[in-house]
Amino acid sequence: MLRGIDVSGYQSSSYNTDGLSFVFVKATEGRSYVNPKLSAQAKRARDAGCVVGFYHFLWPGNLTAQAEYFVGKAPEKAGDILAVDWETTSDGTHASNAEKDRFIRKVKELRPNHRVILYANRNYWLNVDDTSYAGDGLWIADYVTAGKPRIKAKWRFHQYTDDPLDKNVADFSSKEALRDWAKGA
Repeated sequence: MLRGIDVSGYQSSSYNTDGLSFVFVKATEGRSYVNPKLSAQAKRARDAGCVVGFYHFLWPGNLTAQAEYFVGKAPEKAGDILAVDWETTSDGTHASNAEKDRFIRKVKELRPNHRVILYANRNYWLNVDDTSYAGDGLWIADYVTAGKPRIKAKWRFHQYTDDPLDKNVADFSSKEALRDWAKGA
């Protein structure tokens, strides 16, 4: 298992990269928010030799506009991974299954050379999702032992804690294997 983290505007741009193979950085949310630390947090990961991913927090509605907004703000570098964060919004709503699926497909259309994955927590994956569509891979959040999420589906990334920050593992044999997978979209 490879170790990694995900960061957003709430975290520092000078996070510790020791032992990390990958970092996901929040890029956007909806059609109006851009992480003000996006560039600095991505640079930190790249400077440490990590595989970099960017994620968009999905809101219901305006899927094409959200996808265009996301790809317009997320850096476009070969080997970067793109992810959709599908969970409950601050107003208590969430994108539907069809919207989640359309968003992933639209991002794939706009960035055909990038892997596009789904981030969902265990409850969403088991109880809200009814299509099991995760694009190029599933990033599952389940706060249990690293690498042992309580789902049967194949996953690529597992967020296993948010204390003191979001920590993840990836199911790849090496950083090179992860890098090759990311470039193989």
